[in-house]
Amino acid sequence: MNLNLLPAGAGRAYWVLGDLYTILAGAADTGGAYALIHALVPAGGGPPPHIHRREDEAFYVLEGQLTFHADGQSFAASAGAWITLPQGSLHHFKNTGTTPAKMLILVNPSGLDQFFAEVGQPATDPTAAPPPVTPGDVERLLTAAPKYGLEIQLPPQ
Repeated sequence: MNLNLLPAGAGRAYWVLGDLYTILAGAADTGGAYALIHALVPAGGGPPPHIHRREDEAFYVLEGQLTFHADGQSFAASAGAWITLPQGSLHHFKNTGTTPAKMLILVNPSGLDQFFAEVGQPATDPTAAPPPVTPGDVERLLTAAPKYGLEIQLPPQ
């Protein structure tokens, strides 16, 4: 692991299905030990149900109101909430508030950071509105997921 300083407002940012993920520490920074990601989830946003087969995941809510669904349970999480999920948990979250939610996501080991870099659209202006989600975005997500030990379970249409 290398000594690393990331100035405020820095980091590689990607739009993934309408959510903004900024990599604060990734595989290259931590020797693959972990990744730390800042998430900005617009009102109504959040990922589809999915399972991480390779990493444990933890969330620290900074702002907003989210509802987490994990292994058949649902719970509300607001600023200050800490949620840990072991690998293999079927989960997703949704911003159930009216303002953007912010949280830190810790994954151990790293890998999710590389997934976001592969499937996301680089965010040249993180203050801009999220780009519309296209069928190509969803296809890219589904195609890359197995490479990273992810199982995405899209709801039936």
